[in-house]
Amino acid sequence: MRWVVFDYGEVISRPTGALPELAGLLGVPLADFERGYWTARDDYDRGQPDLEYWRAVGAAVGAEVDEELARLLTDVDVRGWLLPDPGAVELIEELATAGVPLALLSNAPVPFARVAEREPWAGHFRHLVFSGDLGVAKPDPRIFAALAQRLGADPADCVFFDDRQVNVDGANAAGLRGVLWSGSSHARTVL
Repeated sequence: MRWVVFDYGEVISRPTGALPELAGLLGVPLADFERGYWTARDDYDRGQPDLEYWRAVGAAVGAEVDEELARLLTDVDVRGWLLPDPGAVELIEELATAGVPLALLSNAPVPFARVAEREPWAGHFRHLVFSGDLGVAKPDPRIFAALAQRLGADPADCVFFDDRQVNVDGANAAGLRGVLWSGSSHARTVL
């Protein structure tokens, strides 16, 4: 059986539009906020608690973050990533209707994972695998091994679409067929 595996961020979803609002909540310039947001993100994607992540972001930009603010930042951040790309969703629906087994492998924090599981597009996937739940993130080979084990599949039986070359390279090194995402039209051609 040939599995088709999708990343979430900037594959199924559009880029988050929440960064300006998050920067505003911390009262810092957007450029400064973006550096802190992305620099601290890897640990968050590996399961770091919300408060620790937002305090790390705050420390990077010189802003204090308490529990209440961390909850608000988390809510805004999750909402910002919930903008599915219509073309990607259409492709997923077509594949699911055709009986193609689908899985998701996403570097995402636990709060996002719990919300994403309830999104309409998620029902098309047989497995949803989030880095925050595993404590390991792409491109670490352990996450690809965990995916294959969860699917009960040989890595070579998985085509994996991701928007980051480092993750595609990691998938290829782990034995999957990694493909750099450049839109649903390109994915159709690959498939």
